[in-house]
Amino acid sequence: MTKKTERLTYPFTAIVGQEEMKLALILNVIDPKVGGVLALGDRGTGKSTVVRALTDLLPEIDVVTNDPFNSNPYNEDEMSEEVRELLQKPEGLKGLSISKSKISMVDLPLGATEDRVCGTIDIEKALTKGVKAFEPGLLAKANRGILYVDEINLLDDHLVDVLLDSAASGWNTVEREGVSIRHPARFILVGSGNPEEGELRPQLLDRFGMLAEIKTVKDPELRVKIVEQRTSFDQNPQEFYKDFADAQNELRTKIVKAREILPEVELDYELRVNISKICSELNVDGLRGDIVSSRAAKAIAAFDGRKKVTPQDIYQIISLCLRHRLRKDPLESIDSGSKVQEAFSRVFGYA
Repeated sequence: MTKKTERLTYPFTAIVGQEEMKLALILNVIDPKVGGVLALGDRGTGKSTVVRALTDLLPEIDVVTNDPFNSNPYNEDEMSEEVRELLQKPEGLKGLSISKSKISMVDLPLGATEDRVCGTIDIEKALTKGVKAFEPGLLAKANRGILYVDEINLLDDHLVDVLLDSAASGWNTVEREGVSIRHPARFILVGSGNPEEGELRPQLLDRFGMLAEIKTVKDPELRVKIVEQRTSFDQNPQEFYKDFADAQNELRTKIVKAREILPEVELDYELRVNISKICSELNVDGLRGDIVSSRAAKAIAAFDGRKKVTPQDIYQIISLCLRHRLRKDPLESIDSGSKVQEAFSRVFGYA
């Protein structure tokens, strides 16, 4: 009997181009509070390939063993009610079985029902046995992980509402016939799509921490390289992956170290003021742009192994964080990023 070969994803480090999207995804893995990534661009530019390639780089986290919500044993905001009740017993944390698990990536299909996404309650069991029999959905599985929605601009409105509620509160509530279940649903929301095929609701657009614009590669030699690499991977994934194994391990280690030093990264007051000046000059509504830019700047400093943010860090992330928050429709303006960079230059006094 032959041993089943593990299915390999396309190596993240083998992806040519799409640097914006790759950086945005890495920064969100380093600090999930950055708020997710939206990748918009032409068809056939490898948006979903980049996202799925990220799975191999995701670090391990502590979870309560066999818990369907990937509960964090050390943080009440990221644990289920059942785990919280166990912690209140005399044995406390010692009464929990804790194990390591990779950060999960969950796909949300366009045709998914609300029950599939939110979960369902077995009303018969609840009424006859008094047991809250809950069948977890995709939001439960995505807690403390990544929820990926391909063609997110085509997602049904009722599912958009569910995502907005969960993204805002970090919790998912399911109610059926007077029975209510609540569980944590804190996930990195990653979406991709082609804006020509449908508009994205402004409320959902604003929930994304970063917007990466994906453009078709124009250079003929680069296009040939991309096609040849993809062909090599499809023909022999194992051999192709070996060529990038060292680079994958190096990047994985770098992400883990960045997550460790992130709490120690400092952003000087003057730089925080300059970020807010840029947001003000661009007439960015609300304060989400200021917050996301500050977090992303710290994350990129940590990724570079530093504990102090520099103006260059801000320059690298500011367009990703603000271009979709400009009052002019960002889906119609491909130059929104340059407007942000111009504002950066004025505020920081660069030519």
